[in-house]
Amino acid sequence: MRSSRKNNLPPQRTTGPRGPRPAPRREENNTRRGPPVAREDGPQRIAKLLARAGVASRRDIERMIAEGRIALDGDVLTTPATLLENLRGVTVDGKPVAPPAAARLWRFYKPAGCLTAARDPAGRPTIYDRLPAGLPRVMPVGRLDFMTEGLLLLTNDGELKRQLELPSTAVVRHYRARAFGEVSQAQLEALSEGVEIEGMRYGSIDANLERRTGSNCWIELSLTEGKNREVRRVLAHLGLQVSRLIRTAYGPFTMMDLDPGDIGEVQREDLFRFRQTLKTPAAKKPPVEK
Repeated sequence: MRSSRKNNLPPQRTTGPRGPRPAPRREENNTRRGPPVAREDGPQRIAKLLARAGVASRRDIERMIAEGRIALDGDVLTTPATLLENLRGVTVDGKPVAPPAAARLWRFYKPAGCLTAARDPAGRPTIYDRLPAGLPRVMPVGRLDFMTEGLLLLTNDGELKRQLELPSTAVVRHYRARAFGEVSQAQLEALSEGVEIEGMRYGSIDANLERRTGSNCWIELSLTEGKNREVRRVLAHLGLQVSRLIRTAYGPFTMMDLDPGDIGEVQREDLFRFRQTLKTPAAKKPPVEK
């Protein structure tokens, strides 16, 4: 008989209410309307437009411009600050850029032992070796290091990727860590004040000791920054050696029904409702004329 406890993990809490989906609202003309699409008027930076079209992240697009790979009407661009109304006439590596598709989001259970990268010079396996054929071009939201497993969000939309990664939007990442060593709940609670390690400042972390098994313990952590190897470095600072690290949730999205290597798309309506809840930096108010 197959165990009901998946992946040898302690019981996992849900991150939000679950239940039957409400029936779609009926419009007077008996047609179904999808969620409204946010629009921005006026010229925008080409890096933003290309990221929105799913070509690459803004940072990667800036690098591609510096390498002379992006052109407008045949002229190679030299600055990512170029302002455009749309991507008509823009080419990447000589190929026209397709209009941006609707934003989509997938949940992927990244197995341990693969990179969150498109390719590796050392020939190690990457997440793209595990993804099924037929997906559009997708970009990872944040990263999980080589031996970290668990939930990795993937999207075809560069702006959605950036929105989910920004600390200012305060999307909470949830982790479980199995570690060797001794630690007290008081030490873990002190992480809520943040900690500085070798000149790097890490923000508030909500950490709780779940259980002990001999010399090992399970620790649950929640954070919003997601800096490189943050969980491993913070726990090492407390004298712990992490033997297994799993990201169990990213915002309201969990890996509860996924096995390693599995992928599932987030429904459009759920994605739209989630984006409505994201915090955004306060806009600067225009000066008042006297």
